[in-house]
Amino acid sequence: MSSPIIFYDLPSTLSANAWSPNTWKTRYALNIKGVAYKTEWVEYPDIEALAKKIGAPPTSINADGSPLYTLPIINDPNTGKVVSDSFLIAEYLDATYPSGTTLFPPGTKPLMAALEAGATGAIGSIFPHQLAVSCYILNPSSEKYFRATREATYGKKIEEFSPAGAQRDADWAKAKEGLVAVDGWLSKNGGGKFVMGNTVTYADGILGAWLTWIKIANGENSAIWKDFASWHGGRWGTYIANLQPFAKVL
Repeated sequence: MSSPIIFYDLPSTLSANAWSPNTWKTRYALNIKGVAYKTEWVEYPDIEALAKKIGAPPTSINADGSPLYTLPIINDPNTGKVVSDSFLIAEYLDATYPSGTTLFPPGTKPLMAALEAGATGAIGSIFPHQLAVSCYILNPSSEKYFRATREATYGKKIEEFSPAGAQRDADWAKAKEGLVAVDGWLSKNGGGKFVMGNTVTYADGILGAWLTWIKIANGENSAIWKDFASWHGGRWGTYIANLQPFAKVL
């Protein structure tokens, strides 16, 4: 019998714990694939030491040229493989566990990469707000790290990223307009519950992760999420509800 894959994710102060869009892509992928896994929670300042300890490759480089280690990471005790980066993890899961649900139907990888670029481009205007509310739900060590790194990038305090008022309202209005195109793409799927009709794939891991970040970081019962979920005929709230069977936090 195979052992559970170890999935390293970022914790929060919330009851569900999971919040990060990048790690949600992998959580959705694992749940869609249907393989056994268990989560180990890692605070931001501890990621690099963990990655070096288990042999996880960096996913990028820092401004000073040093390697940057990020989550998600999986460690598969059945093969001895350690994989970083959500897209590479999804590819690994398909290659290693072909009997589960196929994450990438043949020929779809470029389209899924394009979907992510299109979706994140559509909602890019609300990223400052999303980063701020994400900071507020982190545990103390991660909050300190997240605040310092994001404030250095943006050159201002987290509290100044998206203050309530006209600019924030304009940012959300821009995201609503941006998602008109994504709504249009999904309207071509034959009325199915998922991106590719009634077949769940990694496209749903991608789109679902970004929308789940908005839902979780703002709060499921928040006015912000309820408004967002209602946009475009309720498209986004209905879509996330359809993904609920694949949103387990194990």
